[in-house]
Amino acid sequence: MKKNIRNLTDKEFDLVVVGGGIFGACAAWDATQRGLTVALLEKGDFSHATSAHHLKMVHGGIRYMQHGDVYRVWESSRERAALLKVAPHLVHPLPVIMPTYGHGKRGKAVLGTGVFLYDLLTMNRNLRIPDKGRQIPRGKLITRQEVLKYFPGIEQRGLTGAAVFYDAQMYSPPRLALSFIRSAANAGADVANYLEVTGFLKRENRVAGVRATNVLSGESVEVRSKMVLNTAGPWATKVLETGMGLRLEQKPVFSRDVCFVVSRPLAGKYALACQIKTEDAEAIFSRGGRHLFIAPWRDCTLVGVWHGVFDGAPEQVTVTREEMKKFLDEANEAYPDFSLSIEDIAVVNTGLILFAENQKESSKISFGKRSILIDHDRKHKVKGLITLIGVRATTARGMAEKAVDLIFKKMGRRSPGSKTETTPIFGGQIEHFDGYLGQARERRPYGLENGVLDALIHNYGCEYPGVLKYIDENPDLAHRVANTKVLRAEIIHAVREEMAEKLGDVVFRRTDLGTGCHPGEDALQECARLMASESGWDEDRAKKETDEVRKHFLRHGVVAKGHPCGAAP
Repeated sequence: MKKNIRNLTDKEFDLVVVGGGIFGACAAWDATQRGLTVALLEKGDFSHATSAHHLKMVHGGIRYMQHGDVYRVWESSRERAALLKVAPHLVHPLPVIMPTYGHGKRGKAVLGTGVFLYDLLTMNRNLRIPDKGRQIPRGKLITRQEVLKYFPGIEQRGLTGAAVFYDAQMYSPPRLALSFIRSAANAGADVANYLEVTGFLKRENRVAGVRATNVLSGESVEVRSKMVLNTAGPWATKVLETGMGLRLEQKPVFSRDVCFVVSRPLAGKYALACQIKTEDAEAIFSRGGRHLFIAPWRDCTLVGVWHGVFDGAPEQVTVTREEMKKFLDEANEAYPDFSLSIEDIAVVNTGLILFAENQKESSKISFGKRSILIDHDRKHKVKGLITLIGVRATTARGMAEKAVDLIFKKMGRRSPGSKTETTPIFGGQIEHFDGYLGQARERRPYGLENGVLDALIHNYGCEYPGVLKYIDENPDLAHRVANTKVLRAEIIHAVREEMAEKLGDVVFRRTDLGTGCHPGEDALQECARLMASESGWDEDRAKKETDEVRKHFLRHGVVAKGHPCGAAP
């Protein structure tokens, strides 16, 4: 995967995709797979914003049962199945415990019935998933004793047991987006990060491409195309306003969603859904407050999500220390045994999610229902331009399919139909993941420890030998970066083959170094030295890059403590 500016400017593409988050990544892959010539342009690094900073859940739609929204239940279940199929290395089932209390709305009978109906509505949830380890089991009821075995600190007054349902979880959201992008690039798409779209090329009342600026060099380029798909997420309206002077009739509302990675691991494989005070305003059948999730992830624990209307500039989204304390108080009230403090927070994840109209600080919140797909020919009489603003990462593939269907229609071409629901993405050509992982452990290439090898295969899937090949040319690259699970070879691979331009690209998106915790100062320095040697940085550039990564952590109140979640076994 190489950035080729000359290639971008020398030809006319069928489609330019603006935005390299999960929705843009899926759209580029779908369009390329169907035979369109595609350019994908991202103003920062791929998946640098919300697509990387969420709870990592792949929701199957059980929450929409409360809304009576059967379509969203079906859509979510279908898209979860697609991700389990095409990305078995990056998405896996996750059992979730919902405690039951008494005999009313929070009792076993009610929750058991809800889970049973959900299973009936999603009977095709394992369609075309041959790997039993990636299939979603039926829900079940468990006893009070079983609940306390996994979560002994839960509120015990009136506890009767729990309903268990299954969702799915991403191992690494940024690598999932990157795998879609690499699939597109391997199929012929031209992709570029740090290339910001600043305007549109116009031909009468038609968009004919985009103007863009290389954020790192300042160079301006023009990329010609028949169609443009705007998938810039919370920046989508800015792209329309500054580039075309277009204003949407109803400006999208975004929620600042916040979740924490905490350094304390859970005892088992189950996630816990705890009720809190904030209610879901749209629930037809309400059991009380909405749920806060406490979920195992790698060697850490995820806690979230907190929602709140955000009307500032997308790049200004952040979380104050006071807000962290407030959120922790709410988490500790929901599950007192955790007794979390600021010092337990390893990483703060926050991003902007499409939301419904809400009053700030309301105790009842209304979630975003549908992604927004706009044909600007119909809305504004501007041909050649479509905007897609997605609700949740779970539905990115399906919404990308709809967007590409529309693109073919607007081009007057017959669509060959999407195959992204069943075609494995980069690294995903693995029939049975657990068996594949077991075989790799038996071989132990280059004597790698199981923890290091597991992380490698989760991130790169069947393409992991492409990382290890660098060890043949330099055996020193078989060593780990400081005391982490990341190999030095991964740093070289990220620069040479995955378009990593900055230290943060490697620390936060190409590898596991900074996604689960601060890896420690030694790891940052070592990674910077490797990148400097590979990219030709001088001492000042290396220092600047390291300072930027430190600021990213400090902005969220996280310091270099070497949390256990970043250490190799």
